[in-house]
Amino acid sequence: MTAFGRNFQDRETDQGCDVHEDGNGAEARVAEQVTPSGADQEFLALERELTVLLRRARANQGEMAREVHPDLESSAYGLLIRLNEHGGRRATELAGYFGVGKATMSRQLRALEELGLITREPDPADGRAWLVTLTEEGHRRVGTVREARRARYVSQLAHWDRREVAELARLLHQLNGVMEK
Repeated sequence: MTAFGRNFQDRETDQGCDVHEDGNGAEARVAEQVTPSGADQEFLALERELTVLLRRARANQGEMAREVHPDLESSAYGLLIRLNEHGGRRATELAGYFGVGKATMSRQLRALEELGLITREPDPADGRAWLVTLTEEGHRRVGTVREARRARYVSQLAHWDRREVAELARLLHQLNGVMEK
């Protein structure tokens, strides 16, 4: 049985209801496969699990932001990751990517600049524009936090088969692609 099967087991009871059990022993009884609203149980389970995942991710993002710098806002952590992965970007491009207004992006960038994590440099392709890049200190701090996060994933998922980890990553990538459209 795979780690997925061990952590989320389905079984049928003698009353004809399905029982879904998570790895902690919590059970949810499901009487039918389709709810009165017409939603399939699989999609309700997906919604429930994504809600838990996103809640935990937000909390985790706040922790990681504080690890980068105690005064760093949670929402700015993703901005640092984007700059770490993609290099210098214009503020307008970053605002568009994150779906925030120019004023919000400007405020976040100003805070990151004051913390010494980013710098602004003239855009070589357009002298009127500026590129936002991580400072050496920003790279160092983000790299340290990301490495610690990866180590936690390895520890937490050590009992999973690597193929399952790869499959989860593939499915999440596929889901993210669909969600972008």
